[in-house]
Amino acid sequence: MMEAPLLLLLLLLLALLLRSSSSYSDEPMQTYILHVDPKMKPSVFPTHYHWYAAEFASHPSHILHTYDSVFHGFSALLTPSLLSSLLLRHSSSLLSSFLDRRRSLLTTRSPQFLGLRTQQGLWSRSDYGSDVIIGVFDTGVTPSHRSFSDLHLGPVPSRWKGVCQSGDGFSHLDCNRKIIGARFFSKGSEASAVLVGGTNRTLEFRSPRDADGHGTHTASTAAGRYTFHASMAGYASGVAKGVAPKARIAVYKVCWMNSGCFDSDILAAFDAAVKDGVDVISISIGGGDGVSSPYYLDPIAIGAYGAVSRGIFVASSAGNDGPNGMSVTNLAPWMTTVGAGTIDRSFPADVILGNGLRVSGVSLYSGPPLDGKMYPLVYPGKSGVLSASLCMENSLDPNEVNGKIVICDRGSSARVAKGLVVQKAGGVGMILANGMSNGEGLVGDAHVIPTAAIGASEGDQVKAYISSAAYPSATINFRGTQIGIKPAPVVASFSGRGPNGLNPEILKPDLIAPGVNILAAWTDAVGPTGLDSDKRKTEFNILSGTSMACPHVSGAAALLKSAHPDWSPAAMRSAMMTTATVLDNGGQLISDESTGNAATPYSLGAGHVNLERAMDPGLVYDITNKDYVDFLCGIGYSDKIIQVITRSSANCQGKRPLPEDLNYPSIAALFSTSSTGMQKKAFIRTVTNVGQPNAVYRVRVEAVPRGVTVSVKPESIVFTEAVRKKSFVVTVTADSRSLVLDDTGAAFGSISWSDGKHVVRSPILVTQFTPM
Repeated sequence: MMEAPLLLLLLLLLALLLRSSSSYSDEPMQTYILHVDPKMKPSVFPTHYHWYAAEFASHPSHILHTYDSVFHGFSALLTPSLLSSLLLRHSSSLLSSFLDRRRSLLTTRSPQFLGLRTQQGLWSRSDYGSDVIIGVFDTGVTPSHRSFSDLHLGPVPSRWKGVCQSGDGFSHLDCNRKIIGARFFSKGSEASAVLVGGTNRTLEFRSPRDADGHGTHTASTAAGRYTFHASMAGYASGVAKGVAPKARIAVYKVCWMNSGCFDSDILAAFDAAVKDGVDVISISIGGGDGVSSPYYLDPIAIGAYGAVSRGIFVASSAGNDGPNGMSVTNLAPWMTTVGAGTIDRSFPADVILGNGLRVSGVSLYSGPPLDGKMYPLVYPGKSGVLSASLCMENSLDPNEVNGKIVICDRGSSARVAKGLVVQKAGGVGMILANGMSNGEGLVGDAHVIPTAAIGASEGDQVKAYISSAAYPSATINFRGTQIGIKPAPVVASFSGRGPNGLNPEILKPDLIAPGVNILAAWTDAVGPTGLDSDKRKTEFNILSGTSMACPHVSGAAALLKSAHPDWSPAAMRSAMMTTATVLDNGGQLISDESTGNAATPYSLGAGHVNLERAMDPGLVYDITNKDYVDFLCGIGYSDKIIQVITRSSANCQGKRPLPEDLNYPSIAALFSTSSTGMQKKAFIRTVTNVGQPNAVYRVRVEAVPRGVTVSVKPESIVFTEAVRKKSFVVTVTADSRSLVLDDTGAAFGSISWSDGKHVVRSPILVTQFTPM
């Protein structure tokens, strides 16, 4: 029985807590991230946490995370009034604050498609990424998976300082010489769930264990071991392997099935990963509300700067909101932003209509086939009800769809969820038709009923057939896996596009990598669709998204880091960008899936990564921390705002540098619409020779658009053992009277430096803007 004094003490503490919380009952509490000047801590407090708890929080339990590596400060539950009061009373200590935001995940054969070959080139020279540590920020990992075996791996690198955190379904024994560390960050997510009325823990593990599958997939894409007899229900069968099969994996679970990924948790993961000793960070997480925040209000940009400034390469997804313009996310110039392309493998499924017309589609359906039997075909959208055309929950009339194949429009709900709606209403199959925004871009899914995904124009054909036929009918023929598809790569229609919505002087995305129909490891916690009702189990799954493209570049960075340990993150990005290919496997310019036309740097950046060439790029465009600070000065940030990002004071006094002079491997020339006639821009770039010490490079200007002239001075640069760096000036002149821009408002060209062995290519963008 509890003794009276102890009971009295507990009751007193409870009363204090209730009094503390009741004073804010009139206002909702929210999670805020506060940036603090660490030098202002009074000496009376032994740690920053004690200072934060005593002076800035209404109660110590309201503090969620403290940050002291990539960021100085804390996240806490506060009311807006309390926040305003704190900012007013502690204006010298509190440098900035921002509301915690929810982010979204951006969801084999691809290593060969990147140019990697067993016992050759970069794989051989880098020892498959051995001892490089990749930190994966995602939904966790499934540790027992074959892809994470540590067989024949050496000891954990001695520089590793991380931990293996235990929890639901995950113990310290689940780490090994492959998964060398694992942490989970849930306080921001849990606080949000509590604030909106509770959380559901039944499907989630409060541990680094993956209940979603996304994290297992991305981790194995970056660094999965060779796994024989891999497939997804027979599709894409073969040997699965990551880009850097011997690299070590450190898991940082920041995304949760029920609530998403919160900035406060992501920032805490950056803080931990830097201290743990990772070499590469892979973050397949998008921009949250679809609007790009300034860098000083973006914890991913802030955390990434803290990592990159310490020599850690950060790869991020470009987003899945293409083909809309200005849809690219993760825009900070210190991050490498990756779009998605196809590979030369497909999973065809043909829709055969009652009139004999055959329509091409794709599918990963693996259940009982239709065996050529024709079924009645119906389009619920004929009724004019939008929810029915989209096959939303409870929108279909069983009397109308029972025993029939149903055509559903893509959008508003998960593609696989639409098939479940059709199944519940008694439908026997589904044709999933793209809308105009999706174009002809096709994504395979492991549907629960016989389904084929078709493009927008094919969808119109099927709907026209339904309208004209007295008794429309169809069947679906599934044709398995096809290899050697041409053309490939093609820029995926969903891949985020430029222009850069924050600073158009920096071209984003930087490049593209395989991101369509990628086979990789999967969790044992959910079925391949991720639907609660999907009880199937699969060791591997096939997914598409810039989430899948990002870990390809993370793995590539691990290989480059192993082969060139002295290269900076900017040098590694430059090596991948300047050697990227702009040609497909048919020798033609890479095309854009959404239009069928040649892709532009707004969609593919510098091109598709080619790792065999990236290993030996010849020249690199390097960038220092000071260069990034100069860039931030150039875009008009104040010294105090820059300190939020860089953790140290800046001095932007005097003439500010031009943001376009950041030593980036691409060039964006912005000309004013208010000026007529000739306009001129000059860009300074510096290259570092990382090839043979004695070399002469000559420049070639390529594909100059109409109304533009490009000149480079000097036209040749000479390197010796004593001279490894050389600068040059690119002058872009535009004549507004003859300038021809495409439908994105831009024109594109390139310059290339070559010594006869290497070709170092940089895209050039020309566009116009209207002054404010």
